[in-house]
Amino acid sequence: MGNELPEYYFRVRENGAVVFRIDTDNRQRRIDMDQIAVINIKNGEYKPHGDRTLSGDDRTAIENWMEQRKALLAKRDIDDIHRAVDYLNITTQWVQSKASDEQLEDITDALLLAMHDLRTVLVRKKADRMMRKDRDK
Repeated sequence: MGNELPEYYFRVRENGAVVFRIDTDNRQRRIDMDQIAVINIKNGEYKPHGDRTLSGDDRTAIENWMEQRKALLAKRDIDDIHRAVDYLNITTQWVQSKASDEQLEDITDALLLAMHDLRTVLVRKKADRMMRKDRDK
């Protein structure tokens, strides 16, 4: 049936989630959300809420959610970088065709420093990859 609720609800927060077990098997037929754990996605840990003991099903659901969440966040990270490349291209076009002298005065130094910093890191990382590649041959 399409009206079935999931067994668990994950309330996303900045560094992970709060995990609730969903209960609809009660006399009032209302939805009860019982907090069972807290997840820290950055360090990959989760802890039972209060004095709870997590079941094997709880642990499996939490670990599956963490794996899916990490994949989603990684996908978002690379998407943000692709967007940054687009923004750089749009910025270049704006500088070339629309920016006033005052606007350029306002952003030039900050943009040049940020681009220099990025270029330095990218060149170093590329050199490291090339050296590893040569070493692994």
